[in-house]
Amino acid sequence: MEFVKLNNGIEMPILGLGTYLLSPDDAEKSVITALANGYTLLDTANAYVNEKAVGRGMKASGKARNEIFLETKLWPSFYEDDTQVDKTLERLGTDYIDLMILHQPAGNFIAGYQKLEKAYKEGKLKAIGVSNFEIDELKQLLAVCEIKPMVNQVETHPYYPQTALREFMDAESIAIQAWYPLGGRGNASIMNEPVIKELAEKYGKSPAQIIMRWHVQKNIIVIPGSKTESHVIDNINVFDYSLTDEDMTKIAELEKSTSIFQRQPGMMDNFAKWVPDVD
Repeated sequence: MEFVKLNNGIEMPILGLGTYLLSPDDAEKSVITALANGYTLLDTANAYVNEKAVGRGMKASGKARNEIFLETKLWPSFYEDDTQVDKTLERLGTDYIDLMILHQPAGNFIAGYQKLEKAYKEGKLKAIGVSNFEIDELKQLLAVCEIKPMVNQVETHPYYPQTALREFMDAESIAIQAWYPLGGRGNASIMNEPVIKELAEKYGKSPAQIIMRWHVQKNIIVIPGSKTESHVIDNINVFDYSLTDEDMTKIAELEKSTSIFQRQPGMMDNFAKWVPDVD
């Protein structure tokens, strides 16, 4: 496993298991499979409504808590609630979280981030950050926060490598983490690109493994998710080879100008109002 050093000195695994859209049963099984096959980073969220299952999977794995890097996300409707960090800890069955981030730049995200800062100072969170924040939103947060975000989790893949955002984040020492690392659940277009297929054949890897390796070499923390055991196992097997500079240049030519996920009018307001049924 390779690691990314966050701006507070903590080392975060560069590849982990994502649990977006996994049912509680599937999340628990995938966590057990992942932890038995070299993973140490697990990603979940209040909004996924599978935190309890992730906690059960961690316990069932037999791994010591300090062998696991646990990440979760605080949902916008919880940003002004003083109890939600503790409730999240309770759902996960742990007394600390390695990384907790704000899930969306919605609602009173300044208040939400202040909750994370408080919990960080109290030792309940080892690192804090945000998700889906664009440059202007990061600037708003950086102007008032006491503790600089350590991570920003955003849509990132060869079609949309977040070039401008990445440049801004690098200057601020904020690590980038990818969701939609393969271009979105059920979207096989990146993996069907001729250059990706060519490199998969060249290295004896799957198209997904080529894309995962691209993320790793770009120093992007990546969290592919799957309920299929073989996919979970295959996704982490990307540390036994490297793409050449020429390979990386070819993949860079896939870049497009727009993301796959698009913010819609009123979306952030709706996020701030929706309350996930976490209990």
